[in-house]
Amino acid sequence: MQTAIAYVTWAVRLWPWWLRLILAGSVLTAIAPAGHRVLPQSPQTVETQQPLMCVHTDLINEVDEWKIQRSLQLVREMGAPTVVEFFPWAYIEPQPGRYNWYQADRIVRHAQQQGVRIIARMGFVPDWARPDDTTFNTIEDDAFPDFAAFVATFAARYAGIIDHLIIWNEPNLAFEWGYQPPDPARYTHMLQTVYGPVRAANPDAVILAAALAPTLEQPGSPHGLDDRLFLEGMYQAGAAPYFDALALHTYGFTRPAIEEPAPDRLNFRRAELLIDIMRQYDDPDKPVFITESGWNDNPRWVHAVRPSQRVAYTLDAFRWADEHWDWLESMCVWILRYPRPAGSYRDNFTLITPDFQNRPIYYALQAYARGWPLEEEPWLPPPVE
Repeated sequence: MQTAIAYVTWAVRLWPWWLRLILAGSVLTAIAPAGHRVLPQSPQTVETQQPLMCVHTDLINEVDEWKIQRSLQLVREMGAPTVVEFFPWAYIEPQPGRYNWYQADRIVRHAQQQGVRIIARMGFVPDWARPDDTTFNTIEDDAFPDFAAFVATFAARYAGIIDHLIIWNEPNLAFEWGYQPPDPARYTHMLQTVYGPVRAANPDAVILAAALAPTLEQPGSPHGLDDRLFLEGMYQAGAAPYFDALALHTYGFTRPAIEEPAPDRLNFRRAELLIDIMRQYDDPDKPVFITESGWNDNPRWVHAVRPSQRVAYTLDAFRWADEHWDWLESMCVWILRYPRPAGSYRDNFTLITPDFQNRPIYYALQAYARGWPLEEEPWLPPPVE
């Protein structure tokens, strides 16, 4: 047996290099399933009847390029013309002035191919720009110019492709400041530092003030600050000239989508209270983007609903936004999929599993966005109240 193997190996070595290359390519093609390769495609267009439809993705943490392509293909097929994607500063500028655009370029390239627009979220501080032994969300005021320079470089590179930039995330939570107290005046200072360099790098850039986490935390809380109070604090600190649009997070928790908002209640329509604050401060004409929204159907999480309720509430939310919120530009569901299981209730926010199994919520949103008759879908049971 060993003699036979040695003979075959010796014979193959005598073949010309080009024949060996063809053989190797054929073997690799045979062992790699078609769905696991990046296949060339002609430029695509999103077909939708609901231009508000948007979904948050997590492509920056994807290793395999085919999964980036497949994810964005499913976004297009769902009928969502827009995604929100996180582009971490720490990933792209791991050393001062040295950039790694490899993953960002892959995401942008495949989004363009699928005809999907990207809203980019900026944040996540590299080691060199923050104190030792701090979290990636920790940033000191003297690092604001470095952050501004990164965002400006990003804006210049993708000008005309990515023109909507979210500055930071949920700044009214202590966690998002490296467990420092949230401070609307300090976040306003960040916006002031970022705004000028980014607009100089890309005059068409649209700067979105970071979406505030829906929370009822009162002043002095170690965890955060009520989103209404934080937005008021931003306006009082002079933030209005330094953002072109407002991002919002509107989770429904256990409540129906159409439930009326109230200052002491966390529900989907809480967004209307923040719009009222914009009007109070004579800033009613700025576009608003809901960059995270949705319900969770984990059977063990106290803030979750049943799967049929999740579907019904999500569709009701889009219908309400379409009929009543003329100030809204996009509404993004959290989240398309994770590259790997989170191992917690967070998995039940996804529309697609890590191994690309579409959940019922995906099909419901697809039918709504594409204009297919939902009442004929047997997989959509009525919610049990």
